[in-house]
Amino acid sequence: MTATAPQRLLVAASGTGGHLFPALAAAQELTDRWTIEWLGVPDRLETKLVPDCFPLHTIPVTGFQERLGWKTLATAYGLVKSVFAVRRLLQRGQFAGVLTTGGYIAGPAIVAARSLGLPVVLHESNAIPGRVTRWFGPWCDTVAVGFEAAAQRLRQRKIAALCTGTPARDRFWKPEPLALPVPEDAPLIVVAGGSQGAVALNRLVREVAAAWFAMGAWVVHLTGDRDPDAASLEHPQYIALPFYDDMASLLGRANLAVSRSGAGTLTELAATATPSILVPYPFAADDHQTFNAQVFVEAGAAQVFPQGQLSPDHLRDLVLELLADRSRLDTMAQRARALAVPDSAAQLAQLMTAAIDRAARRP
Repeated sequence: MTATAPQRLLVAASGTGGHLFPALAAAQELTDRWTIEWLGVPDRLETKLVPDCFPLHTIPVTGFQERLGWKTLATAYGLVKSVFAVRRLLQRGQFAGVLTTGGYIAGPAIVAARSLGLPVVLHESNAIPGRVTRWFGPWCDTVAVGFEAAAQRLRQRKIAALCTGTPARDRFWKPEPLALPVPEDAPLIVVAGGSQGAVALNRLVREVAAAWFAMGAWVVHLTGDRDPDAASLEHPQYIALPFYDDMASLLGRANLAVSRSGAGTLTELAATATPSILVPYPFAADDHQTFNAQVFVEAGAAQVFPQGQLSPDHLRDLVLELLADRSRLDTMAQRARALAVPDSAAQLAQLMTAAIDRAARRP
């Protein structure tokens, strides 16, 4: 009697939308062949996004601190425990392989899978590869990246990488009309600080929004849930929300976005051809948001300003200047769309399937 081939695939992605949304898009492409299950961390965004789509397993994991100390030792001990916990999960579930887009869970997932001889595909969405990719990329069957700049940096480290773009959810390629009460003929500015919000950016926007209202613009402001002053501005042309689930329709309707420059956000801006003013999060690891933004600036799709150098007056006037120049916005939109990779999720799914098929042919 021949053994039944494993039918389960484990997706390991945790933390922010930048890790989760690309993984969700790729997972949807894999459901025809595999039963998808998810591995994440308790109390992170995956506990809200994933259970409606796939079974979710969670394992406590924390990231390494920058400085060595007792917390580092505790974290290392926790990571070792996590590796064994993931290993048991993979064995019990008879998983065929692991797809990971990063986050705290990626390291233990990669080590556990390789200890069992299971194939691993890792996707890195940022222009500057993160520590997980730098450390564990050589352990993976395939490393895919969202930006060619990341592929070049990994090749310098002797890590082969394929540029597939970063997957966006299917709704970004088929957006619905915006379900918010914004007049069709009004200019719309979308302010977004990423999945964790951006309090400093929020303050800047509230300080200057009156000038935008005066020229007829509406503002949809995604404040996140950590801003104590989120409800401090009220105006008929202003909509403040902690989050908005249908970013595809929102960005598709926007004339301009003022945004952080996480890789997931940039993927969505490209898919919806949205011109943008990018304000990188200044404390991102390896300053990766600045490098991400630079790709869009060099393509002519965005303007970028460090948070510490963007004054309220500068932001106010720049937005007014761009909204008054339709030709310039149209050019930025076209160049943003040129950065989109519509089949990125399909490419990543194909890489995962090919890795599993190769593993199955090994003696």
